[in-house]
Amino acid sequence: MARPRTFDEERALDAAMHAFWANGYEATSTQDLCDATGLGRSSIYNTFSSKHELFTRALARYIDSMTSVQVEILEDTERSPMERLRALFARVVDSEFECREDGHSIGCLTVNTTVELAGRDPEAAELLARDLAVRLAAIGAVIRAGQSGGDIASTRDAGDLARFLNAVIGGMRISAQGGADRAALTAITETALDALTPIPAP
Repeated sequence: MARPRTFDEERALDAAMHAFWANGYEATSTQDLCDATGLGRSSIYNTFSSKHELFTRALARYIDSMTSVQVEILEDTERSPMERLRALFARVVDSEFECREDGHSIGCLTVNTTVELAGRDPEAAELLARDLAVRLAAIGAVIRAGQSGGDIASTRDAGDLARFLNAVIGGMRISAQGGADRAALTAITETALDALTPIPAP
């Protein structure tokens, strides 16, 4: 009979997720994971098989939690399309000042993983691609609604605009890791959203 586990697997997964988030995949050692989770090496490998499987599960957990919040904002039809986009960007800015390590932004695990692993890790790349498709679809739907209702003036393809806004968000996260403050990120937000709206009359 298998021995029952004496630890909270979900809590261990959250702790490992934070370690990978703060340090990246390659720079997070097995000992770092032991320290973060409070587990021994045998418990980690018996439960998660390998560092890579643990990382993949941690990345999937991060994506589920973060993307669900963003999609909820974008699907809030009590707000106008532009209000939803503004709320999304506000959430991105806030998250950069909530998720910090030693006073520095640790950015977004999906952005960090895209930079570090997407080109050479098929499993991570597949998770990232699925997440990107969900986020682009949600942003694109809001843009199309704004174009139909006159809230968004740009006549560019909604899919192209969604990719533009997503790229801006990725750039904002990297800028925050480089030391950009809230005012700088807010200015980037306003500039990006200005690209969607009519130019005010003089």
